[in-house]
Amino acid sequence: MSRISYVKSHLTEDEVREKIATAPTARRQQKWMIIHNALVDPRTALEIATHTTTSLRTVHQVIASYNRLGVAAIETEGRIGKNPRAYLTFEQEAAFLESFSEAAKNGHLTTIQQIQTAFETKVGSQVAPSTLYRLLERHGWRKLVPRPHHPEGDKAAQEIFKKKLPRSGSSRPSRSPGSRPAPGRDYGCR
Repeated sequence: MSRISYVKSHLTEDEVREKIATAPTARRQQKWMIIHNALVDPRTALEIATHTTTSLRTVHQVIASYNRLGVAAIETEGRIGKNPRAYLTFEQEAAFLESFSEAAKNGHLTTIQQIQTAFETKVGSQVAPSTLYRLLERHGWRKLVPRPHHPEGDKAAQEIFKKKLPRSGSSRPSRSPGSRPAPGRDYGCR
């Protein structure tokens, strides 16, 4: 025989009904209905799941967390924005990056190591560099670096070399107007 599911009386029956009526989301309302069923008419978790149209696992999880934590188990906000494991909200990330954009406007270079150190200090834990790269991409930042050059490069020699290069259009073989391409060669686009 299955065990009867009971909940601790953290709230009265009327308070639970009030929570069901004022729940901001359907998911939270469903959790309060599970608590209400276990409080008013204790029965097996399978019967509660059938009555509230939820899974057996959900009933077990909701009742166990409610018995352990009380109202806080159901009423917590939980997720931040779209990502449940986000360190900061989108607005907080934008405010965090604003300090680095001010430095960039003044001509200072910002490296990912500097941003990572500041971000880890802000959130209080270590984060992978990929987390920072995704954050920067989310806010439209892009990698800007000086064009590479050799420290011993001779600008004058480079300019002379550029002038001696054949033009890009002149290296193409010319054909007379009536000639056809050689057999087996395909000059068309695919």
